Amino acid sequence: MAGLGKTTLAKSVYNEDAIGKSFDKRIWVCVSNTFEVNLILGRILELLNSAKTGIQSQEALLKNLKEELTGKRYMLILDDVWNEDDIKWNILMSCLSKLNSAQGSTIIVTTRSANVASIIETLPRYDLKNLSTEDCWSILKHRAFPNGSTPIAPDLERIGKVIAEKCAGIPLVAKVLGGMMHSKNSTDEWLSIQESKIWELPQGEDRIISALKLSFDALKSPSLKQCFAYCSIFMKDVEIERDDLIQLWMAQGLLHSSSSLEMEDIDVVKDDWGIITKCKMHDLVHDLSELVSRYDEEDKLDVGQAQFPSLIPKKISERNAGKLRSLFVNGEALGNILASFKSLRVLKLYRSDIEGLPISIGELKHLRYLDVSETHIKELPKSIGRLYNLQTLRMPSSSSLQTFPKELQNLINLRHVYFNEYIEVPFGIRRLTHLQTLPSFTLDGTRSHGIDELGGLNKLKGELIIRSLEYVRGKDEAKESNLAGKTNIQSLRLEWGNSRERNDDDKEVLDGLEPHPKLESLYISSFLGSKFASWMMSGLPGNLKKIVLSNCRECEVVPTLGHLPNLRHVDFYFMDKLKCLGDEFYGYNQTRPAFFPALKTLRFSSCHALIEWKEATVMSTVAVFPCLEELSLSSLMQLKNAPSHFPSLQKLHIHVLDNVMPIENICSQLTTLTSLYMQGIKELTSLPVGMVEKNQNLRSLIIGHFENLRHLPDGLLHKLPLLDELFISSCPNLELIPITEGLPCLRELKIKDCKKLSSLPSGLKYCTSLQMLSISRCPNLTSIPIPQVLPPSLIQLEFEFCGALTSLAGGLECLTTLQQFSIAYCPKLTSISIHSLTSLRKLFIYDYGPESISSSLEELSLLGCTSLREVNIRNCKGFSSILSGLKSCNSLRSLCVDTCPNLMHLPIDGLQTLVSLEELRICYCPNLEAVPNLDYLTSLRELHIYSCRGLTSIPSGLASCTSLTNLSIDSCPNLVSIAEDVSRLQSLTRLSIYDCGKLQCLPTGLQFLTRLEHLTIGKFSEELDSFPDFEAPSHVEELRLWGWAKLKSLPQQIQHFTSLTSLSIISFNQVEALPEWLGNLTSLTFLGIQRCENLMYLPPVKAMQRLDKLQELVVDGCTRLEERCAKKVGLEWPKISHVPNVTVHGVPATSVILCFTMQGFSYIYGISVVDTCHGLLHGCILHRTKVLFDSMSFTYAISRIRLEIEEETHACDVPVI
Repeated sequence: MAGLGKTTLAKSVYNEDAIGKSFDKRIWVCVSNTFEVNLILGRILELLNSAKTGIQSQEALLKNLKEELTGKRYMLILDDVWNEDDIKWNILMSCLSKLNSAQGSTIIVTTRSANVASIIETLPRYDLKNLSTEDCWSILKHRAFPNGSTPIAPDLERIGKVIAEKCAGIPLVAKVLGGMMHSKNSTDEWLSIQESKIWELPQGEDRIISALKLSFDALKSPSLKQCFAYCSIFMKDVEIERDDLIQLWMAQGLLHSSSSLEMEDIDVVKDDWGIITKCKMHDLVHDLSELVSRYDEEDKLDVGQAQFPSLIPKKISERNAGKLRSLFVNGEALGNILASFKSLRVLKLYRSDIEGLPISIGELKHLRYLDVSETHIKELPKSIGRLYNLQTLRMPSSSSLQTFPKELQNLINLRHVYFNEYIEVPFGIRRLTHLQTLPSFTLDGTRSHGIDELGGLNKLKGELIIRSLEYVRGKDEAKESNLAGKTNIQSLRLEWGNSRERNDDDKEVLDGLEPHPKLESLYISSFLGSKFASWMMSGLPGNLKKIVLSNCRECEVVPTLGHLPNLRHVDFYFMDKLKCLGDEFYGYNQTRPAFFPALKTLRFSSCHALIEWKEATVMSTVAVFPCLEELSLSSLMQLKNAPSHFPSLQKLHIHVLDNVMPIENICSQLTTLTSLYMQGIKELTSLPVGMVEKNQNLRSLIIGHFENLRHLPDGLLHKLPLLDELFISSCPNLELIPITEGLPCLRELKIKDCKKLSSLPSGLKYCTSLQMLSISRCPNLTSIPIPQVLPPSLIQLEFEFCGALTSLAGGLECLTTLQQFSIAYCPKLTSISIHSLTSLRKLFIYDYGPESISSSLEELSLLGCTSLREVNIRNCKGFSSILSGLKSCNSLRSLCVDTCPNLMHLPIDGLQTLVSLEELRICYCPNLEAVPNLDYLTSLRELHIYSCRGLTSIPSGLASCTSLTNLSIDSCPNLVSIAEDVSRLQSLTRLSIYDCGKLQCLPTGLQFLTRLEHLTIGKFSEELDSFPDFEAPSHVEELRLWGWAKLKSLPQQIQHFTSLTSLSIISFNQVEALPEWLGNLTSLTFLGIQRCENLMYLPPVKAMQRLDKLQELVVDGCTRLEERCAKKVGLEWPKISHVPNVTVHGVPATSVILCFTMQGFSYIYGISVVDTCHGLLHGCILHRTKVLFDSMSFTYAISRIRLEIEEETHACDVPVI
């Protein structure tokens, strides 16, 4: 049932403080009707890292998600799920299981469908029940009488309780009706709701929608109704920016300059000042907006799902394009058909795959809103200057668009323009007197582009950034900006150029830039005058809430700030000449009740000359910093003194100080600290006992980079009963951590780079709340008696770079709740006993150094690890027979064995019992002679075998792997046969058989793989002079075809792959011409041709023209063909001139610089280093972004790869997990 509060309950859980402490990451994704695995993964990634958007391939998504979530515990809420396809759900779960996240990660799903719940539930579902009538009345009454103190007339209460009963226990109905009844005070008005015909409808979603419609009908303003109805154009659960929504309404003529906007505060996001910035619609409210929308299908059109340009005209031709008023396009260019939209008012091309706008854009005379943000547009056509009614223009924030056409000055009705902050604003912008939004204004030193351009733009509001102020000549010229007259500006950033010497003219300029008194935020950067402007020194605006002074290297005195009643945030960075903070900082008025009365955060960083920060001289009679919660002092090497009165301080961050006195002063009276971070204090030899004793609410203690810190005082940590996390790092002389008794709340302990630490504190075993322990780079730690030292409450345990560690004495069996165990780079460890760890879920043993875990460690027993889900073993050179007891691990889902050169066999009986195994990955095990029979692995989804030189055959039993979706068999040079039952894998979507030098035939029956979409084959026996016969289903979408020395032609079979959208032809060195039948592959959108050294000819012109959907052609490493494909002059150019994106890279045009930590290995993922270099280069050119590889099977550490390409430079980080 809808509206019962499933999402509300999930949000309540999501926002709980306890949840925030228990999970490293919280992720909320609304799925709704569209359940696409890659879309969900992409949304998760975008929420984790907003910089990682636009990634589409599943491999790249998983790679990036691993980077974000490896070792982290996360809670994922999938809201409003409707998908009843268990295959899609299983694929998503398989993807999420590969993220190397910490144990305890949780997925919560909300759904209206019992069928969905039955498919996905692993624990008993929680079915929400309808509320009681009393509960509904409570909600309704609270909304109708929000202040709670107004007496309710008996008649109204009686009617209200009847209405509450009619709500049928649906809280959403009670909430919406209560909000409507708030504005209705008469008995008749309440009776009209009670007697409404909607209650005659049977209970269900139609009745709920009808009840919601009552609130819509009650809206008094027709304009407000139209505004709500227009919201139906957005997708469900999309996050709508407040300003964007208002501008869309304005474009449709629904708002006027005198109107005010009010909206329900359901699911809103607020900024620091309490202003609504974004909003969402409840899915039922969205349904209502669709129901009441006054726009028919001819009024609005969203073609976001169209895949090819040729489909869009056909779709639009079915409607009356001349009446279309709103057009949302995602992923397409519309070409010249734009001119047919004569009435268009809104054109939203957000994230469309376009590099320019057609000249015909200028014919859209009624256009008021144009959004081309997140596109690759490089320039705007001059015809845009004819859009005289345009109100809002949103352009790319990237650097692709560098300049505006001068015709932009003709857009005299323009109110809002958004663009890359560093773009050059055109001359004549002064004519745009209605402009309210201008992201930045950068001066260039010419008279035609002076600061006087801003003079008449007095309707500007929000934030204004003015850059390159060094080009302004004096106070009078600066005054021409008329900042004092711009009363709607809330935030002002004034920036000068960096690379300059002291310049007292800067003060004169700043004097002329005095803002209006309502300013809330002021940011000044690279000002090089010796004194700030007089308007700053004599009294900043009283409404100021934030001030940032950065890189003002010549100023010796800061403005007086203590008197400002609303100031919340103060940041000083790189104030090189600032030596003292005294009375001029606080103010001299002794009659005021407090200095800095509202200040919350105060930060000083890299003020290298600052010696003294004085107490306020009137501290005994005036409160100082009464509300300060966070203080940060960083890189203040000369500071010798600091105040001592911070009555509300909760977070103290101190980084790189030479003297200990400021710390002692600051901490002398503190009693309210909850978080203390201290690093790099030279004189500190011990933590101040008094400070710790007074701050018993301290929850987080992080200390590090103390060369002289030799000990922590005895009993110090035991005086912190609420301590939750303790991190100690880079204290090379620290010999002992004094934990002799239990710390009852300690949950996380990390010790790193403490060279003299030879043992763990004995009292750890009494820390009964400890869940995570990480020990790293402690070279004197030799033995850890587990039962005597570690508490049984541990969930995660890690040891890294402990070179002297020889024993985990007593074994791990006593850690009955341990879920994740990782050990790496501990070359002297002679034994690991993990059997009978019934709670263990993840096991990682790995090493990339020249010494791996001791060669005497030949066997690992997993006996009794019944909860184990993931095992990852890498670079264990001594292992010859591993994983005894594997058959007891019937919960195992992922098994990865990587770079175990002495491994000869896997346990035959063990694999067959792994009924839950979903992923099996065996990489670079050159002496592995056989893979056991794979019978009974019915849950296996991925099987990857790479660079196993000893393998001669792949066993039978594959047919039992009925869930297998991805099979890769690569770089096994002695492989001579693959079991024929591959053809019976009906779930297979990806198949790769590559670089198997003795393989002379492929399995038969591949054409029966009805779900196969991606196929990689080739580089077989050098003895073959033709490609082995194979039949594959014609619906394959992506084919990567690898050749070898003797091949003189492509395999004929691929001409029948009519569904093929991507084709890569690689290393066909004897092929001189591509066949004419290639033109039959009319679905192709991508064609890649790589390292075909003798290739000279593409198919004939007519054949190439038949490839009318081809969007991208890449030619790389084909020396002869590259010359012939040169733009406009090459002999093959006429064949490919119609392709939108052609990339041709020859050897002279590229420079590849590779920095590897190779350790003697010559294969990556079973592919030679030379091949990998080509692949990296191809990928970097193709995607114009950083190249990310799945590092699961890497046999070495790639430290960094940099590709420098002529005309375009890409820095490519290849992280190894």
